[in-house]
Amino acid sequence: MAESAAEAAAVASGFVCVQHSPNMSTYRKMEQIVRRMQAEEGGVAIRTVKSFLTKIPSVVTGTDIVQWLMKNLNTQDQAEALHLGTQMAAHGYFFPISDHVLALKDDGALYRFQNPYFWPSNCWDPENTDYAVYLCKRTMQNKARLELADYEAESLARLQRAFDRKWEFIFMQAEAQARVDRKREKLERKVMESQERAFWDVHRPVPGCVNILELDIKKSSRKINSGRAHKSVYGLKEEGRADGSPPSPPPDVKRPSVEELKRQVRFMHAQMERHGMKTSKVADSLIAYSEQYTDYDPFLTPPDPSNPWASDDASFWELETRKEPSHQRVLRWGFCMDEVLKDSVGQEQFLRFLQSEFSSENLQFWVAVQELKRLPLRKVADRAREIWQEFLEPGAPNTINLDSHSFERTAHNVREPGRFAFQDAQEHIYMLMKTDSYARFLRSNNYQELLAARKMSDHDQDRRTSFEKFTRNVELSLRGRRHRPSSARAASSN
Repeated sequence: MAESAAEAAAVASGFVCVQHSPNMSTYRKMEQIVRRMQAEEGGVAIRTVKSFLTKIPSVVTGTDIVQWLMKNLNTQDQAEALHLGTQMAAHGYFFPISDHVLALKDDGALYRFQNPYFWPSNCWDPENTDYAVYLCKRTMQNKARLELADYEAESLARLQRAFDRKWEFIFMQAEAQARVDRKREKLERKVMESQERAFWDVHRPVPGCVNILELDIKKSSRKINSGRAHKSVYGLKEEGRADGSPPSPPPDVKRPSVEELKRQVRFMHAQMERHGMKTSKVADSLIAYSEQYTDYDPFLTPPDPSNPWASDDASFWELETRKEPSHQRVLRWGFCMDEVLKDSVGQEQFLRFLQSEFSSENLQFWVAVQELKRLPLRKVADRAREIWQEFLEPGAPNTINLDSHSFERTAHNVREPGRFAFQDAQEHIYMLMKTDSYARFLRSNNYQELLAARKMSDHDQDRRTSFEKFTRNVELSLRGRRHRPSSARAASSN
């Protein structure tokens, strides 16, 4: 009666998403069998087993379960009954009390029925934070009886790294739950701890085992309402609802048209072709980028001369724009090709290198297209035709090498020229220079000699600057000493 009342309350509150899960019919059939097994009349004999100095409450043997299934489901095949029992154990409806592998064996091993609160029909969708709270709580309890397995200890360490910033909050939650559990009676606490462990054995199985509750993609595609309720271990949450109100009923679903299906197929193909990257790699790339540019940020590394944003002294910017680049500026060209192209001196050095390789037309075309994007609109059409005649027209004086697709797109755009008529051709030339010419430029003798020469020049300049600072400080100190006696005499005369 209590279990039926709990289930009715769950259904009334919206926790049981009957119409959303494609496996719900399977869950219902299994739960009917489990209720019959737990019934006082005609069910499996649930008893308390006495062990050495301890009692093991509310358990049954694997042989009892198999025999009951054969008797009440009208099957004479023991293997069929064992298979059905294993499926029910894998779904977490009953579990071995001394093993993390959820399987049924036809022997004297002890099993315990799961609390209906943890049944799969309640649409559990536990998060990693819930799992972290559970594992953290296990470390605070009886270590002899609830010691973490190797894979659980590895999971705890991994989760601690992932949730480093909010680990204190997770630890506080685990500590609060552990205090509540200690107030329960010993036998009740044993049962609840084993049921909670079995719940996580279903949703975070042992390595080598499969989470049987993971939905098949074909079944998932038949779900009609995408706004279904997700349930966390610590409460209900629904996508798109923050007030906790019950989920809205599914709207009337119309059969999609052929065009809509084609659009969905195109969208799925585009998603499959997207380049994915792990968050850890993105974080490593961001850290490497930040470390690389730290010396070039005047707020992080004080420059010499002073930071123009803080002192209103523009000397730093004047040094950055002069024709003789510093060693730090030349070194920055090696970060990426964009650093070369946005530096006037770097662009000039790169052009000289391309001229030595007889491919300077690539950079000239790229620069011409960049200038075209900044021209007034009245001059764009004439300048676009000039660029076409100089670089792309058959027999042009500075013909560039384009693939057929980019050439056709560009020829079509030039019929009605705009600022971005050469966008495809410019991107093709940019990638050609980036993957081919730029790498050779960094390895060239011209760049390496310039880098070494600017390093020596900056070293000599630093020595001169240090000597000038020293002489200036000495002069200021001597000047201060000269003024002190005169000021002392004036004070005595007064």
